[in-house]
Amino acid sequence: MAKEKRSLSGKVVAITGGARGIGKATATALTRRGARVAIGDLDLEVADRTAAEIGGETVALPLNVTDRESFASFVDQVEERLGPLDVLINNAGIMPVGLFMDENDASAKRMIDINLHGVIFGTKLALERMLPRNSGHIVNIASQAGKAGVPGVATYSATKHAVVGLTEAVEAELTDTGIAFSVVMPAVVNTELGSGIDDSGALPKVEPEQVAEAIVEALETERFEVWVPKISDYLVRTTRLLPRRARLAIAKALKVDRVITGADPAARAAYEDRAARSEPGLEPEGEPAREQSQVAD
Repeated sequence: MAKEKRSLSGKVVAITGGARGIGKATATALTRRGARVAIGDLDLEVADRTAAEIGGETVALPLNVTDRESFASFVDQVEERLGPLDVLINNAGIMPVGLFMDENDASAKRMIDINLHGVIFGTKLALERMLPRNSGHIVNIASQAGKAGVPGVATYSATKHAVVGLTEAVEAELTDTGIAFSVVMPAVVNTELGSGIDDSGALPKVEPEQVAEAIVEALETERFEVWVPKISDYLVRTTRLLPRRARLAIAKALKVDRVITGADPAARAAYEDRAARSEPGLEPEGEPAREQSQVAD
């Protein structure tokens, strides 16, 4: 018997990196279902435009996920403006593309700070508010690169593996509470983050709206593992039964090894520049600070 879906009407939802991409699509989908949504982003100007476009009770608030005080202030403002937090969606993340040995240390640190530390901060801060009420749902956006190492995004893969492991561990620690968890693993998404990536040899890109609908379904059903598209779960489970050499041969046949490494640098230039400036204080040496969105997957 199918589990009855929970209503999201009136639920207070906070989304990090919500000005664009998956965050924006998810905020839109949740607002349509009657949720009260707050989007947090470094780029408040874009976040304000997004909130106005979505309408309803959607609010935009400043947020730097790498700064615990900024994150705490964001959650406090969400509760002041909309009410007790029911759902946190840790969505902010960046994905610079390049071979591991060409990656500079600042880029690696930036990814770890945004993609992992941001999720850790958000999860802890949300739980501080949810546990006393014995109610809440935390959704962490990982990636299919969080289940298998992907050439061309080694450090990104490492951060997303960490997000998957973190979510599994915290859920196990809190299994007897009323807190639900979901970890979302999309394929390459057709957003700025996925620009210049040719996916013709592997699974096709998914649209941010597909990911948003999968997140909504996870909230309604309290699903833990969320694959987008769903067939990816079957493919990963099946290939994991094979010897490593066979898995590598299949990946090569599907050109998985070239999906990211073959990305078009010119098509990704604007995104890569914005991602490189997505954390205050980590701008390229000699260049001024400029607040940019902590671009979501």
